[in-house]
Amino acid sequence: MQKSDQLSGLYQARFDDLKVMASEHSLPKNGSVETLRCRLIRNLVLTDWDLSKDGLKSIPNAELGEILGVFGIKKSGSIKARRQRLYLHLFHDPKQLVTDKLDNMTRDELHALCKDLELPLSGNKQTLLVRVAGVLASQENAWGKVKKSLRRPRDQSNIPSVPSPAGAVDANDENVVETVDSFVEDHGEGWSFEEETALREEIASKGVETSRADIAATIDAELRKTSSAAPSSTPPMVQDTAETTMHSLETETALLELEGRMAEIHSMARDFLMVSSTTNVDDLNAFISSLRHHGFATDMAPVHQRINQAVMELDFQIQQESTAASALPQSWAEREALRMFEQVRSTLRDQLENMLAMHEGDTVKARMAFELEARNLGLDLRVPSVSGRVHALFDLHIEIAETQALHDPIVQRRQRMMRILHHGSVHLTGAERSTIERLERSIISFEELVQTVLESSEHGFEEPQQALVIRFLESKGYEVNTPDLRPRVLACAGILGAELGYLSPSDIPRIAPGVLVSETEVDAIVSELKALAKSFKQEELPADVEEEVAESVIEASQNMNRVRKKIDKIDDLLNRLQG
Repeated sequence: MQKSDQLSGLYQARFDDLKVMASEHSLPKNGSVETLRCRLIRNLVLTDWDLSKDGLKSIPNAELGEILGVFGIKKSGSIKARRQRLYLHLFHDPKQLVTDKLDNMTRDELHALCKDLELPLSGNKQTLLVRVAGVLASQENAWGKVKKSLRRPRDQSNIPSVPSPAGAVDANDENVVETVDSFVEDHGEGWSFEEETALREEIASKGVETSRADIAATIDAELRKTSSAAPSSTPPMVQDTAETTMHSLETETALLELEGRMAEIHSMARDFLMVSSTTNVDDLNAFISSLRHHGFATDMAPVHQRINQAVMELDFQIQQESTAASALPQSWAEREALRMFEQVRSTLRDQLENMLAMHEGDTVKARMAFELEARNLGLDLRVPSVSGRVHALFDLHIEIAETQALHDPIVQRRQRMMRILHHGSVHLTGAERSTIERLERSIISFEELVQTVLESSEHGFEEPQQALVIRFLESKGYEVNTPDLRPRVLACAGILGAELGYLSPSDIPRIAPGVLVSETEVDAIVSELKALAKSFKQEELPADVEEEVAESVIEASQNMNRVRKKIDKIDDLLNRLQG
């Protein structure tokens, strides 16, 4: 009871109080408040436990949950996840060991960290970094800080009890061992789960708290020891459910659906990893959250964590594919798989064109169909060198298709039409902008309408044909008969007609309203120019100079027709400056 009270005080103590307690017990005072609290709990409350790096590996799974509860952090998870969480809480600061700072660590430091976290030790620095980042992402917000309910408890009922080491046997343990031994002798050929449950209930009826971690560990140890020592045809059915985290029915359903659509996840993740990386945590979380729009329940923590793990594994696989692409085959099976790929490469290339056409604009579904076709042709995509070549072939055709689209005259024509429609659209009303967006989505139908009108016309694209296009669009719900939209729509129709050969470029309707200077004003400008020319004329000028000035005036008069034609261009420039 004394340690429970001491533990409750450590939960609620402030930073200064924790420093005083550390000084009283000759413990270091450095670190954050949570680091100091963890150090005090380890040295003052859990004194009977070996919590060194090597000692953590020998703690049974049942006791790990109790110890995590004493530290006030998350207790659920597999035994490996529990050990990783306890190690991080004891030996690292959550503000220092974050994924953003892993790049600053050396390969040796990452190698040592992987060893302590019980992770594979092979691979280069980037591979080790990805493994550590995966653990930190899965353990996010699960260590480094005491739960708020323990820092501000309503009563003492939620303060966890301090467990004793499994090696310390109290008075009840002898009776428990004797009862278990008798049970095993009576069931020499094995027992069912129901019989084992009845045994535990019998022990509990004798006043023994079977829910305690040490008692439960003693029962499990005796059952395992006896079952391993006595060879029998039917092994004892000792079920340890501590390795599996239980989820609600809704969560399990979401996880099953996720596993069924894992190919879709991998396809979208490859597109993500082409422009980003798993070390960019914010970008990775944004990508996972965006999958909600595709029907994945990413708001559930287990689903989010499973997708995060899948992306990490795929990133590691892509690195292996990149390495294997420039390396020689490392086994006979890999060499034969590469030979098979070379045999079906031409078939894959031919099928890829059809798949891109079937799933136009949806590279995710096209990639999934391409992977399925590769498997149907007998390729083993589990081999990194084969998988890398298959996806490299797909990415190459995607890049070629994009390059061709940029030089496609149809695409260029539509881009020109879109520039006209959207020019100065920021000054249009909301309804007009909505109409432009609808036209953009239905640009193919608009082209078919204009082409039909031009084919049935014998006089080009005059006012009757223009009115026909506007009236037809209005009948379909497009509000285009406005001072701002009508000129834009007709100009786009003129561009299409000129591209298809129905009109000449000079027949394209202009967006500008026309000549803004009247005929009277033009004549006044001509008279002013003539007067200006005469003002430079001197009486003593030679005859040849007078003739030159007269010719210049005549030339200026003749150029007025060209000036009138250029006024439309000036109007267009003014409209651009205004819009």
